[in-house]
Amino acid sequence: MPLNYSKWDQLELSDDSDIEGHPNVDKRSLIRWKQRDIHEKRETRKLKISALGAEIACNGVLSPRLHNVRATLGSADGGLKYFQQLVEKLQTQPSPEAPPTNAKDQPTYDAMLLSLLLQVWDGAKSLPADEREAAVLSGLDKHIKQLADHTKKLEKDLVDEENEQKKHITSEDIHEGFESKYTPAKPPPPPVKNAKIDAPTKTTTTKTTEFEVLNPAASSSKAPSQSVAPKNSPDSVEEDEVEELPELTPSLERFSRLSLWDYTQSFNFIQANRDVVVPGASDALLVAAFRAESKGQFEYAEKCVHQSLLLQYCEKLGKDGVRLFFQKQLMMITGDQRAVSVFVKDVEGTYSHLKTRAKVAETETSDVQREQIQLVPENPSATISFNVPDGPPPEDLRLEGPGTEDLDVEQVREALQMRWDVFESFPEDLRAALKLGTLDEVNKVLGNMDVSVAEDVVGKLEMASIMSFVSGGVRDETGNVDEEEDEDNAE
Repeated sequence: MPLNYSKWDQLELSDDSDIEGHPNVDKRSLIRWKQRDIHEKRETRKLKISALGAEIACNGVLSPRLHNVRATLGSADGGLKYFQQLVEKLQTQPSPEAPPTNAKDQPTYDAMLLSLLLQVWDGAKSLPADEREAAVLSGLDKHIKQLADHTKKLEKDLVDEENEQKKHITSEDIHEGFESKYTPAKPPPPPVKNAKIDAPTKTTTTKTTEFEVLNPAASSSKAPSQSVAPKNSPDSVEEDEVEELPELTPSLERFSRLSLWDYTQSFNFIQANRDVVVPGASDALLVAAFRAESKGQFEYAEKCVHQSLLLQYCEKLGKDGVRLFFQKQLMMITGDQRAVSVFVKDVEGTYSHLKTRAKVAETETSDVQREQIQLVPENPSATISFNVPDGPPPEDLRLEGPGTEDLDVEQVREALQMRWDVFESFPEDLRAALKLGTLDEVNKVLGNMDVSVAEDVVGKLEMASIMSFVSGGVRDETGNVDEEEDEDNAE
């Protein structure tokens, strides 16, 4: 089989093999000049190719616009009036869109189109009025043809330059074919937050030395030992400590939303998301199922149970459990009815048990007495009374009796109005209980309120002086009298 060496003909070498020396010029200078000439021609060719491509792209934008102007001028709605409006618009409201070049004075597309239209108008304005429109149309046709011919010439030049460039192999044409590198395996994803991970059990061996004695009974009599749990042992942990439950990761959240009994979809998701098969994932899904069942999201709860058992089956089958579960052991994807029925029965039984547990937990939660606010006097001999206002203060308010000489009528009116406004702001059942004046009725209403609302009500009762504490019984002040007599004797 003959070998093809034609590709080596495209190499462009700059060594001394094809350089004819001169007696007055050293050979190294001739080699450097040859190298510089090759690089300069190469850069010139690249710049020319780039310029030709940019000009062809610019003509590709201008040509459709010229055809559009020509078609509108030749229609019934066109004419010189449209031509003049277009020129005026291009002069007053030009678009900033321009060819993507780095030139400082690069004209925009509208500026190029305006320049061409003005050239056409300069050739037609000296003619009579009835001949101008035909002259404008003729001028546009001429420029459209010239632009098309020029674009074809540019495209031919571009093809020639690209072919010339491909004749020579340069360093830019060198590409890496293939390579062999070691890519370390990705680290395993972390387990689910708050997941229970069983620590590996370690077996330790210890050497003991036994001595044979004459009286084993005497040597074995020792004081009874007392076992004390270490400070950080599980026995010393308080029972009231609440254990944190595993939580769903974003990937597990999406995994739990997949359709029931769609094993292909679950298998593809596990292959695309490695962090689904991690320690604690099945427990987190069961916790999410229990919470969803408690909130009434029954369909989502069953999906979580389905995905949790799916992960449990894969985990029990070993390191390659995912592939075994879906393809070999249970053949879920192929639809083996024996394998599918076993899994479906397990899912339905687990979900039924979870529903029962959720109902029991809801019943236990409803039976727990919720927190209440109740009014209870601190001293058994004291009583709590309620002074309910009869209504707003009268317009003709008079202050009578001793001690009212220094009181301001308006301030008293504001205080009485505030008490009445506070009383009217209470719910109707609370106002009725306050009018009865019994502590039991008021506590009954406060017990049905939320804690925050009841606390606000109690604060308003005290602020408006509707609630008051009255001490009853005989007050023992014997100690105070004895102390006063001792102080008098000391003086």
